[in-house]
Amino acid sequence: MSGSTTDSAPEDEQSGSSETVEPSAQADDETVAEEKIAAVRRVSAAGRRWQAAQLAGCAALLAVALTGGSIAFGALRDGGTATVASSSSAVSPGLMASGDLDAGIKAIQAHLRGQPRDFGSWATLGLAYVEQARTKGDPSRYPQAEQALKKSLELAPDNDQGLAGLAALAAARHDFKGALTYADRTLKQNPYDERALCSRIDALVELGRYAEASKAADLADERRPGIPVFTRYAYVHELRGDVRTARAVLERALSTATTPGDIAYVAAALGQLAWNQGDYDTALTDYARALAADDAYLPALEGRARAQSASGHRAAAVKGMEAVVARYPLPGPLVALGELYEDRGADGDKARAGDQYALVDAWIALARANGVNADLDTALAAADHGDKGSALKAARAEWARRHTVHTADALAWALHVNGRDKEALPYTRQATATGYRNASFLYHRGIIELATGDRKAGRSHLTSALKLNPGFSPLGAREARKALKEASK
Repeated sequence: MSGSTTDSAPEDEQSGSSETVEPSAQADDETVAEEKIAAVRRVSAAGRRWQAAQLAGCAALLAVALTGGSIAFGALRDGGTATVASSSSAVSPGLMASGDLDAGIKAIQAHLRGQPRDFGSWATLGLAYVEQARTKGDPSRYPQAEQALKKSLELAPDNDQGLAGLAALAAARHDFKGALTYADRTLKQNPYDERALCSRIDALVELGRYAEASKAADLADERRPGIPVFTRYAYVHELRGDVRTARAVLERALSTATTPGDIAYVAAALGQLAWNQGDYDTALTDYARALAADDAYLPALEGRARAQSASGHRAAAVKGMEAVVARYPLPGPLVALGELYEDRGADGDKARAGDQYALVDAWIALARANGVNADLDTALAAADHGDKGSALKAARAEWARRHTVHTADALAWALHVNGRDKEALPYTRQATATGYRNASFLYHRGIIELATGDRKAGRSHLTSALKLNPGFSPLGAREARKALKEASK
């Protein structure tokens, strides 16, 4: 596909992977991918006592699958030496934006069978597989994405579509320095490349370079105003505590959205923003708008379940989160479901919760095997539901890479659960320094302050957390209320 068709793909699509053009190989690979995901889910049924063995089994299955994938997708057959021009009409941009990603991938593969030197379509295929990895929770797609994108760059060195694809892939693997490097290289080739402009904002945000991210968002808005830029512009403002501007920008973005994917993405972002502020009715309305556009959109399904839980509709929340986890066994939903089980406390719920936390470990093992930096996921999950020493090790490693409000909070909490509250204090302060309104961060800060003997500050931040978002976590909110009550005696 041409640069214009790639750049116009929905902003949320961080796609990429597999370089094959053979439909039969694609079908085989999809079967293997589903088998890997099923293998991860089987860890849950086995329970905690089989966790180590199942993880080893997942790793072995993954190795076999990737080896098979290398064979199946290794036929990058081009034969000749001439590079053909990227065809803007090869694959309809609407097909890739239609929500039927598998069909879009098959269409690109069919095109590449006849035009194997179309560098733009190789880049589009790589991006599509990054998106498939994201939507299916299958990180084994990332090595395949890398091969497809490198193929694009072999055919046309430094083409902006291939470089932008590598930026998206690096970001998906949480290699944000790499993402920034590739985005900058892309923009040297094409200063108006929408994906690169957006990847640059993402990378700067995730590296904690917020002032630069704000300038990058302004520049992107000047060069390529539209939904991809609007959503990032809004998040930069949210990180500064400017919720009003963030919501106004997202509403503007939603008013311009036309495809189901764009509508679902922006509406779900609005729902998350409302949920962060404790406005559950608005959040549920926004998630309903997202699901009306795409009833399988993961962030909206997960967000709706969280909002239902916070609103007191536990049964609906559990049912909804179970449906999410059944299709997408990712760390966030798995931890959320585990906490919902713990909070419910019915017969067997403790074991069910343990199964979810075991699955987080399995997913992290798979992600790391495919080049994904999963230290932040490890730190967040293990601090409350796993090995505390591992949580601290992972949090320190992530902090060494990047200083963001999220990594500061993760390190502060990991230090706290390991009994090192005085060390945690400066990090928890840094996590709340930008004005970002996050009840979990405020809860962590309040607990840490109480542990260091600062009862006044601790009570203040716990009160703020519960006032901002009283249902921010089934277990965390309960502990916050309990700690606040004890500190007020």
